[in-house]
Amino acid sequence: MTRLFWLLGLTLLGVLVVSIFIGRYPSPYWMSPSLLREDELARRLVFSLRLPRILTALLMGMSLSSAGAVLQMIFRNPLVEPGFLGVSQGAAFGAALSILWLGSSPIIMEISAILFALMGLMLSYFLARRMRHGSWALRLILSGIAVSALFSAGNGIMKYLADPLSQLPEITFWLLGGLWGMTWNKLLFISPFVIAGLLIVYLMRWRLNLLSLSDETAFSLGTAPARERTLLLVGAVSATAAITAVGGIVGWIGLIVPHIARRVFGANAQYTIPASMMIGGMLTVICDNIARALLPGEIPLGIITSLLGAVAFLALMISPKIKMRI
Repeated sequence: MTRLFWLLGLTLLGVLVVSIFIGRYPSPYWMSPSLLREDELARRLVFSLRLPRILTALLMGMSLSSAGAVLQMIFRNPLVEPGFLGVSQGAAFGAALSILWLGSSPIIMEISAILFALMGLMLSYFLARRMRHGSWALRLILSGIAVSALFSAGNGIMKYLADPLSQLPEITFWLLGGLWGMTWNKLLFISPFVIAGLLIVYLMRWRLNLLSLSDETAFSLGTAPARERTLLLVGAVSATAAITAVGGIVGWIGLIVPHIARRVFGANAQYTIPASMMIGGMLTVICDNIARALLPGEIPLGIITSLLGAVAFLALMISPKIKMRI
């Protein structure tokens, strides 16, 4: 298991290094490393634009995948991810609300996105508890779909009310997902929220195995289920909402990556959480490389992740279960 983690970490590091030289300048798809010494424009491009974007993609993948793993274990539902529970749509609604009426300041936008993401999660949980028919998994999925639809309708209203020359393009950006506007300033604004949320999830990963049990069983094993679940959910949702505030809605990462991590590393959250973070970060960086380098005009990141995520999910579902151990 340790060797497998080392291999995964080295692969992630290799992807990050190679991504620095992938792009459209000076020729499509690849930049020679020697240009960093010879070309001033290449150095500015790499260190001012490409590097903060790569790091943001890494944080995005880590946040979405770890949040998906936490939600799937806490709610005991393998189909749960931030997008299913109204978190992503709520964050996008909060960002759109900030653009229209609260100002487009990054801090205000992040706080608004986080508050509405938490509201989406709480509404989904509350509605699922109030439903009387169906299993808990079915009720949670149905309530999440309803809450996401409500926020999606709210986003539609925001787009209708937005100024078509200035505000509408910004709102459309969140709905498609993409990192083309990333700078060091934006990365520094979101980093405290994202890193704090990831640290909470990582440090409490060993408690997830207990919190995935019933409240009575978890309490008898020495946990405070309500308090610890709330702390984990706040950490996971805060990281997801902060990254959504700058990157928009990027689907499927939070759903597919935890399944891949469990397939390779098993169901123990002590291994699944760090594996999900590394796999999710690597997958998102690769998808962002495709989005910014494949065509002269940039492809929205959400389209790439949805396409590759759906294909990978189908492959996992129809393939025989394979256990990998080193």
